[in-house]
Amino acid sequence: MIDLKLAVQALAVAGLVALSGASIATENAKERQAGRSANQDAKQEARKEKVDCRQENNKSNAECRQDKRGAKQDGREEKRDIKR
Repeated sequence: MIDLKLAVQALAVAGLVALSGASIATENAKERQAGRSANQDAKQEARKEKVDCRQENNKSNAECRQDKRGAKQDGREEKRDIKR
């Protein structure tokens, strides 16, 4: 009888440990997805800014390219902040 009680308790503990691990994995997945979204949004915005830069500001391609790089870097920093 004691062995059965011990087995049930061990099974309950194992279940709780498994559930807590799944919760951590789910949270990590959400953070990764949010990071990817932030990164993709930054890339799209950088592309748009480069096109606008060349059309409106009459800058050279090299100058606009530097602006685009800066915008993408901002997106990478946002992604890092999300993952912390």
